[in-house]
Amino acid sequence: MTTLTLAISGSGGAGAISTGELLLRLFADVGGYGMLKKTFSPQIRGGESAAILRLGDAPVSTIPAKIDLLIALDWQNFARFAEEVPISASTLVLHTGTDVPPPGVTLDNLLTIDATGIAAAADSGWLNMVFFGMLASGLGCTCAAAEALLLARLARHDQAVLAAACRALRAGFNQALPEPLGELLAGLPVPAAAAPGHSPGPQRWLASGNQMAALGALEAGVRFVAAYPITPASDLLEWLAHHIEHYGGHLVQAEDELAAINMVIGAGFGGVPAMTATSGPGMALMSEAMGLAVASETAAVVVNVMRGGPSTGIPTKSEQSDLNQALYGMHGDAPHIVLAAQSIADCHFTTAWAVHLATQLQTLVIVLSDQSLGQSIQVFDAPGSDCPQAGINRSKEVEPYLRYRDTDSGVSPLALPGEPGRMYTADGLEHGENAIPSPRARDHRMQLEKRWRKLAGWDFGEHWADLVGEMDQHPVIICMGSVSATALEAQAGLAAAGREAAVLSLRLLAPLPAKQLAIMLEPATRLLVVEHNHGAQLWHYLRSLLPQFAFESLALPGPAAIQPRDIYAALETANAT
Repeated sequence: MTTLTLAISGSGGAGAISTGELLLRLFADVGGYGMLKKTFSPQIRGGESAAILRLGDAPVSTIPAKIDLLIALDWQNFARFAEEVPISASTLVLHTGTDVPPPGVTLDNLLTIDATGIAAAADSGWLNMVFFGMLASGLGCTCAAAEALLLARLARHDQAVLAAACRALRAGFNQALPEPLGELLAGLPVPAAAAPGHSPGPQRWLASGNQMAALGALEAGVRFVAAYPITPASDLLEWLAHHIEHYGGHLVQAEDELAAINMVIGAGFGGVPAMTATSGPGMALMSEAMGLAVASETAAVVVNVMRGGPSTGIPTKSEQSDLNQALYGMHGDAPHIVLAAQSIADCHFTTAWAVHLATQLQTLVIVLSDQSLGQSIQVFDAPGSDCPQAGINRSKEVEPYLRYRDTDSGVSPLALPGEPGRMYTADGLEHGENAIPSPRARDHRMQLEKRWRKLAGWDFGEHWADLVGEMDQHPVIICMGSVSATALEAQAGLAAAGREAAVLSLRLLAPLPAKQLAIMLEPATRLLVVEHNHGAQLWHYLRSLLPQFAFESLALPGPAAIQPRDIYAALETANAT
């Protein structure tokens, strides 16, 4: 596989992100693959932004540490990207020459492009479109295709804005490429789809994890969403706002996170599959109401797009540090389900599965994503059509109707509001089988055991984890979420060096299928738990439930992503944990 990794950086409003998005879409349109990671300043106004792209002639799912090409629209606050956009001696750096490069950028890899002059000669101020045109030309794409994408993106702007942007694009496209840039771009061949007579391959999508999670929820049957904006989950809710009415549903922006989760519970009580999306601080505010969903046995789905913490933390950067919160962050014994999406594409299946489980088991399901999955954009083969569906258990009940009857499965018969003879009270107080509040120890113990039994006895099938490779007499890399793609790339690198390793990505975190997991892990030689947080939360969790195994830990906080080289280094060391 041939790939090219480039970064486009600039101050807020310079157009770095939009340029990267246009380039990825253009490359996808001619049959290429790629991925774009967005990194922003956590400040509301100003600050820095960067689009980091990896383009290839085959599917790519990670952004490597090595940057082949950097385009600096300006150098304001670039030093904040020092660990996310590392410049090496082999990095070709293009800049406008309008300000001084920061330390680390030498004349040996610096190339000045007078984008200001090129744009001015075209009676335009769109510097970023000059670079977009140059990149489109160097990658062998047509100017007409690039211009069509630009016009579609700026469709809401007036004609003067459109014309100025297109003039800058055409000026950049017609510019003779400096030799180092031309050689670098020529190393990435034009995808086969651009060639005449090309037969189309599998259908491919270009989407973010937030978009895929939203689509999965809608296709599974969600018809009510309560939203309160929070980075990096806001664009999931914004996408739903534009599409849910097409499915016959509604989205309401609540006044805060407390109202949002309570609206979701209200919809679930009425028999409408419902969800909300938030990040760590928002989920902290929802914790009491999430306990209400567990106690009242009401279906509710909460998607947590994790970011760096604690407190406000780094709202625009990725981390997997809300695992403890998802597992333990409710009052009392509150058994519920915690899932982790494994990739951008898998956000679709995992969120749909969450809707299915929440409605079948009448409980709370938390889906863990993160900023890297949620806001990155990837070209991938279209997911399968087998999408889990919401399914409310409306089984017949013997008389008298007992909403919280202690059944063998733990799942009690559910009546919807207004059904004759099926009225009951649903609140946060403990209750007996008849839903009447009760302080008796017998009722409390019965309901606690029932809530746990319906989860512990459920057949989650084969979806609880994804295993790639053979565990027998090999080390196993255990991970979840966005780290899974890095682990798979590390596995491929190890295989190329003649070393075998398996990758086990956990999708079902609670209730953890400990017995199945123990049987699976038994023949492995080493167990390395890799996670994107400082406190080794997944490692501690697995040790607590499977103390017979000697888990090793590789836990690194954000915002810099874990790299395959980190996994190689961890596997080289002796087990010192």
